[in-house]
Order: sequence, then structure tokens, then C-alpha cells
Amino acid sequence: MDTLLKFPRYAKASLLIIGLYVLISILLIAQDILVPLIFSVMIAVLLHPVVNFFVRIRMNRVVAIILTLVLTFIITAALAALIFRQIAQFSESWPILVDKFTLMLNEISRWASRYFDLSQWKVNRWITNAKTEMLSMSNAQVGQTLYALGNGIVTLLLIPVYVFLILYYNKLLIEFIHRVFGNSDQNRISNIISETKTVIQRYLAGLVIEAVIVAILNITALLVLGIEYAILLGIIGALLNVIPYIGGIVAVALPMAVALATKSTPMYSFYVLALYYFIQLIDNNIIVPLIVSSKVKINALFAILAVLAGNALWGVSGMFLSIPLLAIVKLICDHIESLKPWGFLLGDTMPPILDIEPILKKIKIKINPKDKK
Repeated sequence: MDTLLKFPRYAKASLLIIGLYVLISILLIAQDILVPLIFSVMIAVLLHPVVNFFVRIRMNRVVAIILTLVLTFIITAALAALIFRQIAQFSESWPILVDKFTLMLNEISRWASRYFDLSQWKVNRWITNAKTEMLSMSNAQVGQTLYALGNGIVTLLLIPVYVFLILYYNKLLIEFIHRVFGNSDQNRISNIISETKTVIQRYLAGLVIEAVIVAILNITALLVLGIEYAILLGIIGALLNVIPYIGGIVAVALPMAVALATKSTPMYSFYVLALYYFIQLIDNNIIVPLIVSSKVKINALFAILAVLAGNALWGVSGMFLSIPLLAIVKLICDHIESLKPWGFLLGDTMPPILDIEPILKKIKIKINPKDKK
């Protein structure tokens, strides 16, 4: 007769900690393999309806996949060309911006030394050192930049290959997942696969639509104010806005800094802050509820923790992947009975507030029956 082994709580906790340590170590070691693979899976799921559309009009599946990838590449390349052109113009003006920042900081330092009794010489030395660091890069930094650029190029070359293969072997991969689990779990597995695919498709499509709308609003606001490099700053702001909570802060800091350096009065920075705040109100109260939040129900606490953990684990890529992966984890937890409390914890559904006043009245009546009258 089989007997179930029961471990004490401290043993279970130890096994959990060891398991988490091993999992995190694997994720760190296999970063160069996992990150492009996860991106590829998400892109493949997003493009799957487009491939199915071409297949339904009696196009060969391989041709449909290639055509979809070509169209995606053309759109991505056009956007990248626009961004790189803006970056080239920005880099040419970088020394001028640094000089203007230096003048502004000198004025601030003179004011601060006058009112806060700071050493003018020390402040000026710090400004000079900061200016030197911004204008020049050491050999080590150049090597690191080239290494990161090389890794990025390799990743960009791998992702289309992965996407093609995932789209081509789509049915094979789904059948494999079904065969891994027993026959009794087939309905549950089908529901999880279907809902996971729907969550990824709708979430990523929602993010793309949100980014486009926010980019248009950002660019329009900066053009109205006459801020230089409005297109670059607007697009960067929209891309950063995809990262929940943290990205929005960085997105508004960049145009504010440019406004400080290029405009004659610092009031333009406050104008930028005011317009970006108005755009954030539109994004948070209209765009996100209609397009994104209705697809992924993750509360703010765990969304921020996931973004920070993703950054610590995989850098910027981890920040972008954190929310979709957390949404998939919540979806799986919601379909497994023993994990449903964790799914509830990750969600944004608040439990009803318990009204204890009637309970206290009943207790009082039981203790003092005369009060019932």
C-alpha cells in the first residue's frame, strides 16, 4: 500500500527556497536563450490570426507565414528608420545641449551657494566632471556598448527564425502539450492554452494601439510647445509608457530636460509636465481601461514588483516581458484549484468589506437580552 510522505513546514519552506534559487539561477544563466524565445512566442501568438487569415483565403501556409513576417519587418523597419534618423539629429546637437545644461547648472549652483552656504568651487568641479563624462566615453564603455549592440543584432536575427518555426509547428507544439498531461486534464489544458493565447493577443495588440495613440498625443503636445526633437521624444515616451508606472516617470523627464536646455525660460518644462500629466489622465482613464486593463487584471502592487524583478533579472527586456508573463501565471493559477488563492492575490478584484455592525448587535443582544427590547 502506498503511503504519502508528509514533510514538516520547515522542510517544505526549505525546499521552496531551494527551488526558487535554482529557478532564478537557470533564468539568469539561460537569459540569452530564453529572452529571444519568449519574445518570439509572444510575437508568433500575436501574428497567428494574420497567418490564419491568409490561410483561409487559400494561401499556402509557408507562404502565408513568410508574407506576414515580411509585412511585419517592413512596418518595424520604417519605424526604426524614423527613430534612428531622429537619434542622429539628436546626437549632432548633444554637445550644444550639454553646454546649455552646464550654463543652467552654473546658475543654479551660484544660487544654491548663495542661499545654502555651499562651496562654489566644489559645485563647479562636480559640474565639470559631469560634463566631461557626458561628452566622452571610456574604452571599456565603448567595448560594452559594442558587445551589447552585437548581442542585440544576433537577437534580432534569431527572433524572425524562431517566429517562423513556432508558427509553422504550431499544431505540433499544442499537441505535445496535450500529450504531456493525462487524459483527465485535456479540457483544462485546452482552456488554459486558448485563454493564454487570447490574453497574449489582446494584451499585445492593446499595447501597440496604446503606444500609437500616446505617441501621437506626445508628439502633438511637444510640437505645440515648440520642443525640439518632438518626434523622437514622443515615440520614446510612448515606448517607455508600456512599462507600468515606472516608464511614465522617465518618459516625462526626458522632454522636460530638453525643454530646460533648449528654451529661454524654465516654464516650458512645467508646460511639458502639465501636458504629459493630461495625456496620462487620458491614458489611464480612457485608453488603458478600454484597450489594455480589460484584458489583463493585475493589481498595481504586483505589477510594480514584477517590473522591478524583471529589470533585475533580464534588464530592459525583463521589464517589457514582466506583465505578460505575470498575466499568464495568474491565468494558470485561476485554472488550478490549489493555486486559485495565488491567482486572487495577483488580481485586482477587491473583496467586499465586511460590515461587522450587525454582528456586534447580535452579540450584544445575546449577552444582554434586555437590550432586545
